[in-house]
Amino acid sequence: MDIILLGPPGAGKGTQAQRLVAEHAMRQLSTGDMLRAAVKGATPVGLEAKAVMERGELVSDEIVSALIDAELTAMGPDTGAIFDGYPRTAAQAASLDEILARHGRKLDHVIELEVNEDALVERITGRFTCARCGAGYHDVFNRPKVDGVCDVCGSTEFKRRPDDNAETVRTRMAEYRAKTAPILPLYEARGIVSRVDGMGAIEEVTAAIDGILG
Repeated sequence: MDIILLGPPGAGKGTQAQRLVAEHAMRQLSTGDMLRAAVKGATPVGLEAKAVMERGELVSDEIVSALIDAELTAMGPDTGAIFDGYPRTAAQAASLDEILARHGRKLDHVIELEVNEDALVERITGRFTCARCGAGYHDVFNRPKVDGVCDVCGSTEFKRRPDDNAETVRTRMAEYRAKTAPILPLYEARGIVSRVDGMGAIEEVTAAIDGILG
């Protein structure tokens, strides 16, 4: 089963993808991760991509398509794919269709995690982690049992990501809407788009996705 998992940063897309990988033996295909791995591994596509990036240019759709094609070949036909961060344009959607067809595959579902923007801002801006062990906390939803002391390692030092602020979150939301707007109608016309309330508890979101996948 091959799916596209959509959702703005902070919607829980990564968490749900990890659960799908664990429970359904699927593979998460993040174009960013694949690109970094190809460059680090000095593969032919990676070397081509590295040269493009060193010139300060954007990696072409052709290079991204080659990465996906190679990954699907390595995976084999029995492992389902979760596409993360791709496609983002109508041209990339058409390219993905061609790649899947060459491998005897097709998209089964496009699942969008819907969020409330104001609630998402609260969710993201309240996040902080232990500076020593990386345990995650939240100002409202998950405070340490003893204020200022990590539950896991006892450290009293915490940190926040500098981009976890309201302005950045709203900018990310606007970018997400702009990027997904061109591709959603294409998949809606095929009847393969489903939407899940991404603001629910993690287990509730997982159950909803499982219900869609069957």
